[in-house]
Amino acid sequence: MKVFNSLEEINNMEPTAVALGNFDGIHKGHRELIRRAVAKAKAEGLKSAVFTFSTHPRNAFGKNIVKNIISAEEKAKIIAELGINYLFNLPFSDEIRTLPPSDFIDELLIDKFNMKEGFCGFNYTFGYKAAGTPETLKAEGAQKGFAIHILEPYKVDGDVVSSTLIRKIIENGAVELCAKYMNRNFAVSGVVTEGNRLGSTEFGFPTANINVDENMILPPNGVYITKTLWREKWYPSITNVGNKPTIGDYAKNTETHILDTDFDRELYGETLRVEFLKKLRDERKFDSLGALRAEIAANCETAREYHAKHK
Repeated sequence: MKVFNSLEEINNMEPTAVALGNFDGIHKGHRELIRRAVAKAKAEGLKSAVFTFSTHPRNAFGKNIVKNIISAEEKAKIIAELGINYLFNLPFSDEIRTLPPSDFIDELLIDKFNMKEGFCGFNYTFGYKAAGTPETLKAEGAQKGFAIHILEPYKVDGDVVSSTLIRKIIENGAVELCAKYMNRNFAVSGVVTEGNRLGSTEFGFPTANINVDENMILPPNGVYITKTLWREKWYPSITNVGNKPTIGDYAKNTETHILDTDFDRELYGETLRVEFLKKLRDERKFDSLGALRAEIAANCETAREYHAKHK
């Protein structure tokens, strides 16, 4: 898959079938939309493409910043795995933001992407002040030579799957539900940085402090059963997200303990991927380090039992 990160890179494009949307999270509805675009491209001899923004459009206005469900790298990786030829991954610039819907269609979809078949969700909007709708695309397409296919609400067990729904699930800590709507677990990745080493020295449970991108969404403070990927191998783990109130005043961070008793690797500077499987408990302040130590031991035992049952 070829990725275009700016309008200037896109020239003399072959005719395309384009999936349109933010695709934040690449949930099951997104996957279906992309699947249809890929199938149509193959049937019509077109190139398949995804058009999305590298920056969330709502963040352009500086209010209620929208956190990302997946990283840009993972987003591109999943899109490539779904068989897309081209990814138009453009910043939501003022130039694009202020385009009236008709100019958005003419200058981007037609002139740049050479779109012959377009695929969008039922609630897709585009153009200045989000004035363009799927109906706008259909009407313009009938005059300008492209077809539009609208995906109706995609439901799982009666729930309309959306990035908003998935964010609420993560924000509520119900991480075990993510796979139901996303086709995979919610995960974060980052480089391991040096912490205060209390996990090793005080508690006997060494942890890897993961530097998670501040633009990524995190679940609420608490302890989670997780699994951790390091150098292409998965390990059972338990992860704390929070401020460590029992031992001091810390900024929110993510720290993971590998449950494999034979694991004794030095991880500083290494990149880990942590998938969240189930929330164990909320974060709370304990009366003593001893009480916290006992709780950590109990949590680790619960996590081991979970992993043994769900291998």
